[in-house]
Amino acid sequence: MPDRDPPLPSVPQSRSVPKKRTRLSLVWFIPIVAAIVGAWVAVTRVLGEGPKITIVFRSAEGLEAGKTKIHYNGVDIGTVTAIRLSEDHLRAITTAQMAPKTQGFLVEDTKFWVVRPRISGANVTGLGTLISGAYIGMEIGSSKESKSDFVALETPPVITGEISGRFFTLKTPDLGSLDNGTPIYFRRLQVGQVASYELDKDGKHLTVKVFVQAPYDQYVNPDTRFWHASGIDVSLSASGLTVQTQSMLSILIGGIAFETAATEPVLPPAEENTVFTLFANRAEAFNPPPRNPQTYQLIFKDSVRGLAPGAPVEFRGIPVGEVADVRAQIDLKTFEFSVPVTIHLDPTRLGVKVIDLKSGEGLEAMRRKLIDSLVSHGVRAQLKTGNLLTGAVYVSLDFFPGAPPATVDWSQKPVQLPTTPGQLEATEATVENIIKKLDKVPFQEIGDDLHKAITELDKTLVTAQGTLMSARGTLENTDTLTQPNSAQVQQFSSTLQEVSRAARSLRVLADYLERHPEALIRGKAGEAK
Repeated sequence: MPDRDPPLPSVPQSRSVPKKRTRLSLVWFIPIVAAIVGAWVAVTRVLGEGPKITIVFRSAEGLEAGKTKIHYNGVDIGTVTAIRLSEDHLRAITTAQMAPKTQGFLVEDTKFWVVRPRISGANVTGLGTLISGAYIGMEIGSSKESKSDFVALETPPVITGEISGRFFTLKTPDLGSLDNGTPIYFRRLQVGQVASYELDKDGKHLTVKVFVQAPYDQYVNPDTRFWHASGIDVSLSASGLTVQTQSMLSILIGGIAFETAATEPVLPPAEENTVFTLFANRAEAFNPPPRNPQTYQLIFKDSVRGLAPGAPVEFRGIPVGEVADVRAQIDLKTFEFSVPVTIHLDPTRLGVKVIDLKSGEGLEAMRRKLIDSLVSHGVRAQLKTGNLLTGAVYVSLDFFPGAPPATVDWSQKPVQLPTTPGQLEATEATVENIIKKLDKVPFQEIGDDLHKAITELDKTLVTAQGTLMSARGTLENTDTLTQPNSAQVQQFSSTLQEVSRAARSLRVLADYLERHPEALIRGKAGEAK
């Protein structure tokens, strides 16, 4: 048998081993780096763009996407990126991209508006936009609440936050010539301007917002008076003609003036947004306010043309009240027409002071005694003309001693005071009395007597004419006798010469006898006996 081969040694089992590879190929390195750089640039750009906001405008006139800028203090801090209409097509909604680091500017009371050329009051703004085009102005608010949606102002604010001062509120029934930017004067120095105005919800008054610059705002205290300073105030008094105005600018565009009455002690400055009354003029502003005014009624039967509510009531030239209401009434029993006028009287304006008031005696009783005493002494109400040019009428209280007796019925509400006819009605009554007296004159009899007298006068004139003719003839004869060549004149001349010679002889004889009085007895010396 063949020999068996020896066993072969054990060989390990073979297996395939994969080839090692690198996890990242150099081919992908560049794209990955580029992607990282792009992402970094994108993030940096997003973080550096600033916030986006939306602003709602009434009209997008002058605005253009991609070109219109947002300015604050002359610095460009944003750009309008898109403009679209609102869903109701009544507003324009703009989207704006703000500059970086402007997030703190966008708070609740931040304001936006379109800057265009504008003339308002004494201000002319936005002239630069004639060349550069319109832009959006901005005023940063003071709120702490962030906001990204805003509604733009219709008109730019007159006062911005950079000017120090305070706002005050004025109430007036009539706006007059006021407008945004109308100047405000203190002692004829311009110290502020009107910021805004609006009509109250009840439609009876207007609220005017005014701004007074520092340091002049410290002169506004609770006792300050504001009044319209528009135009020229002309007054004619005993001292002559007085013309007052704040400035030429106030004549053209109007204005508001204020002044504080001198009081002791001096009041502290008023708080911001304090409400004041805007009076029509300075005189009305400084009139003392009525204290416990009393209401009375006057019944006039003459015309009240020119009398209106607000007309003064004067007692001997001193204002003591004003007319509150003027109406008309007809008595259905007599069908008599009359005009009841309601007045408010303020005794303090007359300077009435109660002295030595007895205990237990009230002011109301004293007031009744005073009115009763005045009426019993002839005090009556009368309509008088206050201005011949305008025909304005006022109520005058004065003493009329010849007025019929009258009493006051204190049970009436309001109490009625007696009246007397006005100047015009009194004049008409006087003229009527004269006409009645003239009607009683017998003009026909007087005319007949006058005719007879004229006839007799005519006869007398004829007789007088004959007498004058006779006198004329006598004068002609006298003229003939007095001619120089007439015989009567020559005879008269000779007679005068003889008389003259006789007078001389008598004078010589008188002289001789004065020297020789004995000649009357003895005769002339030297004559024969």
